[in-house]
Amino acid sequence: MNKAKNNKSRKIQIEYPSEVLKPVREHLLSRLFGLERRKKELAEDDPFNDKSRLNDNAAIDADAAEKVGHMEASALRQTVDRSIIQVRKALSRLKIGKYGLCERCGRMIDTDRLMVMPETTLCLDCEKKKEK
Repeated sequence: MNKAKNNKSRKIQIEYPSEVLKPVREHLLSRLFGLERRKKELAEDDPFNDKSRLNDNAAIDADAAEKVGHMEASALRQTVDRSIIQVRKALSRLKIGKYGLCERCGRMIDTDRLMVMPETTLCLDCEKKKEK
């Protein structure tokens, strides 16, 4: 009876074969590189990072345009930062053998979902619950 109880308490962990995960890992690393490059570009394009603006007595409309440009760059940087976190999280899950498993419920994430968003760490049901 004790043996049956132990079998029930053990979860069977399903992993994708390494030949399937290798291209996923390469794609995620490529995406991470692209996101890091985009983050750097956004920082360079931020009008507030232009040192010459400190010495410039610009008109009010130019100052307003700089502020809008800064807000745009900041919002885009935040989006890129969130994406970088998600990609790194997926790479970590790949490394520890939990890629493709929902981090909340532990069930397999639908492969169609992983094809569209390889960085996802939640199944569709858990994602819907999170959004509510």
